[in-house]
Amino acid sequence: MSVAASAGSEYGARQLSVLEGLDAVRKRPGMYIGSTDSRGLMHCLWEIIDNSVDEALAGHGDDIGIRLHPDGSVEVSDSGRGIPVDTEPKTGLTGVEVVMTKLHAGGKFGGGSYAAVGGLHGVGASVVNALSSRLDVEVTRGGKVHRMSFRRGTPGTFDDSSGTPSPDNTFTPFEGAGVLEVVGKAKRGVTGTRTRYWADPQIFLKDAQFAYEDLVNRARQTAFLVPGLRITIDDDRGVARDEAGEPILHRREEFRFEGGISEFVDHLAHDEAVTDTWRLRGEATFTETVPVLDDHGHMVSRDVEREVGVDIALRWGKGYDTKVRSFVNIIATPKGGTHLTGFEQSLLKTLRKVIDANARRLKLGKDRIEKDDVLAGLTAVVTVRLAEPQFEGQTKEVLGTAAVRQIVARTVESELLTVLESAKKSDKLQVNQLLEKIVAEMKSRISARTHKENQRRKTALESSSLPAKLYDCRNTDVGNSELFIVEGDSAMGTAKAARDSEHQALFPIRGKILNVQKASVADMLANAECSALIQVIGAGAGRSFDLDAARYGKVIIMTDADVDGAHIRTLLLTLFFRYMRPLVEAGRVFAAVPPLHRVEIVTGRGKPNEIVYTYSEQELHTLLKKLQKSKKQYKEPIQRYKGLGEMDADQLAETTMDPSMRSLRRVTMADAERAEEVFGLLMGSDVAPRKEFIVAGAAVLDADRIDA
Repeated sequence: MSVAASAGSEYGARQLSVLEGLDAVRKRPGMYIGSTDSRGLMHCLWEIIDNSVDEALAGHGDDIGIRLHPDGSVEVSDSGRGIPVDTEPKTGLTGVEVVMTKLHAGGKFGGGSYAAVGGLHGVGASVVNALSSRLDVEVTRGGKVHRMSFRRGTPGTFDDSSGTPSPDNTFTPFEGAGVLEVVGKAKRGVTGTRTRYWADPQIFLKDAQFAYEDLVNRARQTAFLVPGLRITIDDDRGVARDEAGEPILHRREEFRFEGGISEFVDHLAHDEAVTDTWRLRGEATFTETVPVLDDHGHMVSRDVEREVGVDIALRWGKGYDTKVRSFVNIIATPKGGTHLTGFEQSLLKTLRKVIDANARRLKLGKDRIEKDDVLAGLTAVVTVRLAEPQFEGQTKEVLGTAAVRQIVARTVESELLTVLESAKKSDKLQVNQLLEKIVAEMKSRISARTHKENQRRKTALESSSLPAKLYDCRNTDVGNSELFIVEGDSAMGTAKAARDSEHQALFPIRGKILNVQKASVADMLANAECSALIQVIGAGAGRSFDLDAARYGKVIIMTDADVDGAHIRTLLLTLFFRYMRPLVEAGRVFAAVPPLHRVEIVTGRGKPNEIVYTYSEQELHTLLKKLQKSKKQYKEPIQRYKGLGEMDADQLAETTMDPSMRSLRRVTMADAERAEEVFGLLMGSDVAPRKEFIVAGAAVLDADRIDA
């Protein structure tokens, strides 16, 4: 008999494993929480928080507290009704023990306790309990405070005589049903649940940690979605550091918003608005066949009518980034689902219909609007509420209820058409701006596609489509090529003589280019300087920008070292930030650093004088003090460069263009959203915040730094 046959003959009923209760969760935690790293750890916390939020959604309680303890445990408390403490007749266990130890047990299976909730499978609290080395739950209900503890899902008692609760304290499991201990009294009408647990190190990775920023963002998001709910976060871990490097022993955040998802959209959107925030609402019903419990406790199939509430807030801005957040019963669905599919399909269909009706005025031509054109600059929050939605998996990242797609699509079409066809003057103006933006995005996409048809870098001699004023380089290797954007014709003349034409290309701009933070996409494309610069770089613009198609390895902004030069550099950076952002993110945009002063040190004894360049007033003063100390002479007056054109070719090459001697300042974007806020403040059309910024900074500005 072969080895394989021998092994196969041993496969019988005794080789089968039956995992009972919470053992299945501990054996395959990824099935329930996705992973055992920080993401899975945070998912457990979401499960407990969402149970409290469901209570608030049902109209019970408006206060949730979250506390991160120094010992690694986390505590969630609410002012809801409290977990039932009476005995469940089928199991003979208290409601607390049923919820905490039995999979697929809870009040969210159509029993009338909840309508639209996020917790649906009845496994959230029990899964967290199974994956915790210790879990304590306190329920305030009926004028009493009830308490029960668990170790890896098993109810029992911990010896906390030391005064410090810990999963390492001696644990004694209950024999038979658990005992729900009464540990105190409560005022009449006071109810709630407090859950504190320690994640099991046997399950989770050593480096798994609670992400404070993710927790803050989720709490803020939930407060937007449930108006009037107060959520407080306290972090006592001391893991954060202040500016001096000292640990921050306590951090606290509190969120409460009376508004709804319109305020959420305003919070998410950072670019200048093209439209107001529009609200699309609707309700509809559908019928589905679901198994339900009859009066005898048996599962039977019945047709159930479901009601779906759709609430969408959206606005378009002048940028091209898309921010769409979707939710089902306040639970985020980051991977979308049927509700998001219906939203995007109907959005495209409706706007195509309106744009086609205005094709002649918009100069649409034969081209067709695509989804990316419509989504450019869109910020939206899509929410639906329904009882017992179908999700794909316990992590609830994708909504699967098929009927929701058509309901959302019909709501978007009817409500959006009402706005787009409104006779109000203010609405008409916004709609026209929106339609022009979408058509401009389409034209930009088509133009970018045309530019990228030939990915190989071409020189100006090979391509007649490049601007005539571009002085290209001979090298066809993108990695070794540089494009200098030069301010003014006078500097251009010097730069031509100073450059290495083998790998350095020059492109002059005249004066200050268009401020694209204020301008629309159509205005930007119509501007000669902006469109020519996009054409020279050759990688397109906006969401269709292709970094691999860029014709140069480095793009260097070379402007005068004065106020006008700084303004021009800011305008160029605004263009790169808004329409060629991947180039900035890749670290391929630089600012040249020309010197401010030229100091000629007298050496004497027939030797040529020594030339030293300084790049700031402080550096100049330091140099002069050093020369005075060493009793060296220098020629007066010291030359102060007001512009690049004042240098001769050798000086410009030595200080600013020669790779072996120059200094470049790399433009980085570590925090894109913060950078966008700054660009909006300094370059946007909203004057009031900029005025406040200038007034606030005037008192601390050194007047001597103003280059008049």
